[in-house]
Amino acid sequence: MTFKRTPLSLALAGCLLSAPAFADGMLQWQNNSLSYLYGKDFKVDAGEIQQTVTFEHASGWSWGDMFLFVDNKWYNGLSGEEGHTYYGEFSPRLSFGKLSGQDMSFGPVKDVLLAATYERGESSAGRPNQTYLLGPAVDLDVPGFDRLAINVYYRKPDGTTRRASGQWQVTPTWAMTFPVGKSDILFDGFIDWVVNDAGSERSGDFMSKNLHINPQIKYDLGKALDGEPGKLYVGIEYDYWSDKYGIEDGGFVSDLVGGTNQNTASLLVKAHF
Repeated sequence: MTFKRTPLSLALAGCLLSAPAFADGMLQWQNNSLSYLYGKDFKVDAGEIQQTVTFEHASGWSWGDMFLFVDNKWYNGLSGEEGHTYYGEFSPRLSFGKLSGQDMSFGPVKDVLLAATYERGESSAGRPNQTYLLGPAVDLDVPGFDRLAINVYYRKPDGTTRRASGQWQVTPTWAMTFPVGKSDILFDGFIDWVVNDAGSERSGDFMSKNLHINPQIKYDLGKALDGEPGKLYVGIEYDYWSDKYGIEDGGFVSDLVGGTNQNTASLLVKAHF
């Protein structure tokens, strides 16, 4: 991920795609949510204190599944264009099991997929910046997990970047539910592990390998208040990111921005609809 901005049309894409699907049976399920986060001590970005409103859409289709999100961020203490930015991702996956009609399960693997992600945002110069990711994925059936998947991507930057080479990325995603009293704790999130360096330090296009761990721990407040589960959560989002945006900590740019290893948490409220 790099300095990015995305138009709101990215968020609308999921809703528009799902509309005709009810008629022909392609859409099997969907879930949408809005989150508000408040956190401090963010690195590299324009502001260390951030407020974020996030739209998320997840859906299952006759051909696979789809996930997208858009972050709408405000940096405290800054105004105008410097104090506000967007970032979004669109991630469809093709299921070989669904497309072939065959059972693809073996061992803990319950399906094999082809995963893609399109990342779009705004660079520090205000121009579009985007990255394309493509690779194999597996959905796993592991006791204790509501959902567990591993995507392996080759990521190729485009837009304002000049880098010709790409990087490999491993992305596990998960969800686990733990009963607590008359409600539940939901522990979910993702890890983006970019496993190799890319580009040239001499040309200024060097991108370091990096590790981004981003779990959420949320209490199902809606279930506790009125018994309806999965609608309203409160909790925290933890964010650890070594060499954030691929900027190597300890380098010249890192010194200018005060280091690039991020370790912070945000308060979270999340509503599903």
